[in-house]
Amino acid sequence: MILNLDPKFAPFQNQEEIKFQSFTFSGGEPHIKIVPDFDTNRKITITHRLNSFNDLGLLCVTVDALRRMDVKIIELFIPYFPAARQDRVMIPGEPLSVKVYADIINAMQLNKVFVFDAHSEVTPALLNNSTVIPNYAFIKEVLNKIGQNVKLISPDGGALKKIYKVSEFLGGVEVVECSKSRDVKTGKLSGFKVYEDDLQGMDCLIVDDICDGGGTFVGLAEELKKKNAGKLYLAVSHGIFNKGFEVLDCFDKIFTTNSFKDFDDQRVEVVKFEL
Repeated sequence: MILNLDPKFAPFQNQEEIKFQSFTFSGGEPHIKIVPDFDTNRKITITHRLNSFNDLGLLCVTVDALRRMDVKIIELFIPYFPAARQDRVMIPGEPLSVKVYADIINAMQLNKVFVFDAHSEVTPALLNNSTVIPNYAFIKEVLNKIGQNVKLISPDGGALKKIYKVSEFLGGVEVVECSKSRDVKTGKLSGFKVYEDDLQGMDCLIVDDICDGGGTFVGLAEELKKKNAGKLYLAVSHGIFNKGFEVLDCFDKIFTTNSFKDFDDQRVEVVKFEL
């Protein structure tokens, strides 16, 4: 059975849904009332998109309510793991935020936790009973839409290991390695490099897990064009796009999933989860 805490996010098809009401008290506390008309001996899978700490709070009280109803097997599907990018302490005074979220979820003692395209290996290392769903099917769907005759672009060293696994899954699509520099104090990006002299007009698909402001991809697009790239495409598993899509006009098409939120913009094509 499925409990979709976000009513707009229902990734599991043809599954019986548990009914509930959720709201936020005037003091800011999330609350839920689950309709007790289901067999508590069955496995319950909770789905949610954690876009705020209050979303995490709703998840916490939901698990508590299910435990008090004597539900024994509870699994969780949260495609975007919050704070996954804060997986190391770069300067004194910063938190290890990914561990904060992982510790809270671990305290719920869930049977399984499913995450889509984790930012790094730190998340599954910290998260108990976790399973990472790779981005293979998503990228395969993107290639079905734009054509197979492309080069996969790895935007930086952190994406290399994952993109070679994607290439292997797809039968050996050529990968082009790139890099950039980031000032850890200011976050400013510079020094974009493409490690191929001439792309010979080939279309290029940049593959990464997250697009927030888009600075990495804009800077990389400029370098790819200098290296004689053809059409430029961007595929990110988790689309935040906090600066909108105008800054990404250098791309012929942008692809993402509905892991973080829904989009209604012709400049982005959303591949929805159907599990």
